[in-house]
Amino acid sequence: MDKDLHAVIRLHKFIVDEKRRELGGLLGEVRELEQKAENLEVEIVNEQQVAQASPEEAGFIYGPYAAAAISRRHEFQETTAEVEEKIAIAQEEMRSEYKDLKVFEIAQETRDETDELESAREDQAVLDELGQESYRRRKKSKK
Repeated sequence: MDKDLHAVIRLHKFIVDEKRRELGGLLGEVRELEQKAENLEVEIVNEQQVAQASPEEAGFIYGPYAAAAISRRHEFQETTAEVEEKIAIAQEEMRSEYKDLKVFEIAQETRDETDELESAREDQAVLDELGQESYRRRKKSKK
């Protein structure tokens, strides 16, 4: 039975590690999206400056660019929100798996302690028996 519990513990450790990796990937996605959004904002500012510097040449091109940039910004925001929802779900799943892992680890620790106590009782019983036998032999030899 103890081996079965160790196998369950290993399985839950593996699952927790997988959840942790999944969560790390999602957090990486959010960082990447945030970086892209920052780069877009810098790009928009640069394009605005170019359009202001030469309004007759860049003025008519800036309008479609601005519309596309707004659309991209909106896409980044939507995608970030979706990934953040996935992060919340992944965190909850990881918490749940970690809780299950701890339950099994505590149960195994309790079993190990019980086994140690039982072994110590058995050892003490053997020592007590040896002590009693030794006492009886000494008492017989004195008579």
